[in-house]
Amino acid sequence: MERRSFIRNTGLAGVLAAGAAPAIVHAQASIRWRLASSFPKALDTIYGAAEVFSKKVSEMSGGKFQISVHAGGELLPPFGVVDGVQNGTIEMAHTAPYYFFGKDETFALACAIPFGLNSRQMTAWMYDGNGLKLMREFYAQYNIISFPMGNTGAQMGGWFRKEIKTVDDYKGLKFRVGGFAGKVIERLGGVPQNIPGGEIYQALEKGTIDAAEWVGPYDDQKLGFYKVAPFYHYPGWWEGGPQLDLYVNTKAYEGLSAEYKAIVESAAAYAHTDMQARYDARNPEALKQLVAAKTKIVPFSKEVMDAAFREAMALYSELSAKNPNWKKVYTDYANFRRDQNLWFRFTEAQFDRYMQSAKL
Repeated sequence: MERRSFIRNTGLAGVLAAGAAPAIVHAQASIRWRLASSFPKALDTIYGAAEVFSKKVSEMSGGKFQISVHAGGELLPPFGVVDGVQNGTIEMAHTAPYYFFGKDETFALACAIPFGLNSRQMTAWMYDGNGLKLMREFYAQYNIISFPMGNTGAQMGGWFRKEIKTVDDYKGLKFRVGGFAGKVIERLGGVPQNIPGGEIYQALEKGTIDAAEWVGPYDDQKLGFYKVAPFYHYPGWWEGGPQLDLYVNTKAYEGLSAEYKAIVESAAAYAHTDMQARYDARNPEALKQLVAAKTKIVPFSKEVMDAAFREAMALYSELSAKNPNWKKVYTDYANFRRDQNLWFRFTEAQFDRYMQSAKL
């Protein structure tokens, strides 16, 4: 009997029973993976992105691909997730890459550097520029393949016990600041502290630190910083568009079927968009509430911004001279940033300035 006639006359059930059609119907295996987050469960935005991702993976796989999400400290320390993915202790992690600049400063370029790309520019560099290609080449050294998975948008500049009026006010300041930005704070005379999100309030309350930054109004209000530090500075010049990454162990990823690989990529892209949508939607109301609670919203002076900018640019030049990984990625990043800022100057920035001054 011809194959086509056999299938038509016997029916699909008969074909499967006869074992005659392995190429026609491919049943996906059921698998279960673990994802370690660097963030506490209390933050439904930044931690929540991993749960959004996990849910989408399950939905798109018909429940066959399950990923359990674990908050920072449950499976691994918040800053131990790179090691965990690298050595295969876990299959996945969700984190802010700049936390790991101590391994190599190049990690920060996948997240945020002072006076870097904003969130839209970062996404453009990753998806349509060379960003994802270059970072994956770098991450290959750590047995990791990466996927963009979230962005907070431009952040606030942090909570301070005393107002920052001049550059001298940074001298000796013990400041909890995320990742790579601490290198510039240090050059301004500050003392950077890299503390996980769930531990910041206690450190600020006890006076172990003098100031702290996290993300923006929605998260910061949840963490209660306004209760112990009255001055809320802006903008977070070190985080114009910080991207979060999904890290996947390379061997584990290569073991997935093509369908499951596509599901991981699609679910990560969905969570990437969803995270910033949540922050953009929820920050305005939280900011109003913080102002009502007597928070003092204060811009950084031009003097402070200019000094930080000079130190950041000097730092990048120094790193390019001594770190080949950094130089390779940053050269492309800087060229992309230059062209993006030229374009945004005539469009986004001009439009935003008008709309923010208009009486609506």
